[in-house]
Amino acid sequence: MVWCLMTTGLAAAGLGSGLGSRLAPQNLAADVKTLAAAVDAHYNHLRSLEAEFTEVYRGSGMDRTESGTLWLKKPGKMRWEYRSPREKLFVSDGRDAWFYVPADRQARKTAAKKLEDVRSPLAFLLGKTKLEKELQGLSLAPDVEPLAAGNVVLRGVPQALADRVSEILLEVTPDHQIVRIVIQEVDGAATEYRFAGMKEDVAIGDGRFSFKPPAGTETVGGLEP
Repeated sequence: MVWCLMTTGLAAAGLGSGLGSRLAPQNLAADVKTLAAAVDAHYNHLRSLEAEFTEVYRGSGMDRTESGTLWLKKPGKMRWEYRSPREKLFVSDGRDAWFYVPADRQARKTAAKKLEDVRSPLAFLLGKTKLEKELQGLSLAPDVEPLAAGNVVLRGVPQALADRVSEILLEVTPDHQIVRIVIQEVDGAATEYRFAGMKEDVAIGDGRFSFKPPAGTETVGGLEP
């Protein structure tokens, strides 16, 4: 979108639903700090990331699943190529962000610094940052079942999007990779990203993050939510 400093106690506990009953509140807080610091240490040292993603959106009476390939590169570059069920592209070079759907022959453009798209929290994966600063009230989420046994789920509120996002869930593997991000919006809608086949520090040319609307494409301002 990691945690290489897990303690022996956490590993033995399995971070299951009974964790809260086994550890005192002060120990829980200490464990979260340890995990968050390890996430920071891992991702802050990465230069690039490539992964296959599945995006699931639920809200406003819709239940939509899409998939494709994601590329991230420092500083602030993202490219989401959606292949299924239809082609579309979200790309940012750190200055401008574009959303393009070939079938619509329309491209939307906005300044990256004004981006309020729900994908924007993923930028912290390759940013010089601290999770505890990005996600207010960061804590373990033992009530949320992970995709795989042994994974850890954390929750927090992104300060930059607090008026729109009620919480973010991060699922991390024992190998310290973030394999799932769930973004819960205040209106009840939820967007879930699942990642697989992750490749770290791969060579990615800057040209992959540039975009020029094809001939005949209408260009408008502002991105779809």
